[in-house]
Amino acid sequence: MKIVFVNRFYAPDDSATSQMLTDLAAALAATGSDVHVVASRLRHDAPSASLAPRERIDGVDVHRVWSTAFGRAGTAGRALDYLTFSVAASLRLWRLARRNDVVVAKTDPPLISVPVAWVARLRGARLVNWLQDVFPEVAAELGVPLARGPVGWLLRWLRDGSLRHAAANVVVGQRMRERVSALGVDPARVAVIANWADGARLRPVDRESNPLRAEWGLRDRFVVGYSGNMGRAHEFQTVLDAAAALHGRADIAFLFVGGGAQRATLAAAAAEQGVPALLLKPLQRRESLGRSLGAADVHLVSLLPALEGLVVPSKFYGIAAAGRPTLFVGDPDGEIGAAVRAADCGYAVRRGDVAALVAAIESLRGDPALRERMGHNARRSFEACWDKPLAIAKWRTLLERVARAR
Repeated sequence: MKIVFVNRFYAPDDSATSQMLTDLAAALAATGSDVHVVASRLRHDAPSASLAPRERIDGVDVHRVWSTAFGRAGTAGRALDYLTFSVAASLRLWRLARRNDVVVAKTDPPLISVPVAWVARLRGARLVNWLQDVFPEVAAELGVPLARGPVGWLLRWLRDGSLRHAAANVVVGQRMRERVSALGVDPARVAVIANWADGARLRPVDRESNPLRAEWGLRDRFVVGYSGNMGRAHEFQTVLDAAAALHGRADIAFLFVGGGAQRATLAAAAAEQGVPALLLKPLQRRESLGRSLGAADVHLVSLLPALEGLVVPSKFYGIAAAGRPTLFVGDPDGEIGAAVRAADCGYAVRRGDVAALVAAIESLRGDPALRERMGHNARRSFEACWDKPLAIAKWRTLLERVARAR
């Protein structure tokens, strides 16, 4: 079975989409599939780096195409990065794809499924879309003007065509499946395969022996952590207000590890609101993730309620693998909120409900047995539902079905 993935980032890049794709591609190659990846020469985590045009990594043939590298500094530059990669990737895919090959398009850059669908159709390949988010609806909800009106309609029309003509569309949550099916896509062609973490590499780390707690000055404090992207899809005001309300509690600290569009805003707002117990640390390498997640006693996950069904915060799965309770801020009935309640591995509070978030933090701070039970529940649910081998097996079954289909 020959499979060609298309995504802007791939190993050694450590971004979320790259990690998921690297795990899947390497696992498929290890079982004998002929796996290719079309990616850019850029690294999300090292903007100045330029990777080799051709490389073989863990049995995967990586084809890296040139694109502009303006990065995330401005909308125009980012759009040009997306456009140049889409054109170059489509040309390379044209050379790689053959009749009955399986082509998998991720959602970085947004709408890459459109040109990939055209190439796959002309080459007689079978298209699978892997949706990490639903664009341009996400952009519209975040107030991007071009995502609305006639331009937004055109983008949705093009995107919907690529979804309807695909052999399969893989989404990362049940709410997202409902959204995609409502676009006129055959529900039989929409499969839910949640994102994952590697439970063999990411295991619970004892807080007392974790060197990062001492290094970051957190040894004797109850740490409320946040790990990963601090993007516009996430809500932080409720968290800041809760931190301000707990200002007098010298035994509680808030630890934010990662980067993103709201990192600087978060730091400025914390200073303005007088939240000295908020510590910011840079994104950690993947090999350090276990210690980084284990440095916190409980972890925050947040999502704007309007984005339910359009985005699923994948950081939740790493938290569960690390055996830590989750405090979800958003829609308690949404994808992650419902999972937290079903697994009894934390609390889900509504956006703006500062009192409920403070109460949850104080409850976990004052009850080590509750913390331990919820942490065990998180790891147990992770092993049953979200561990890497489970997701890889689902992907392999789906891709083999697509490859066999007439």
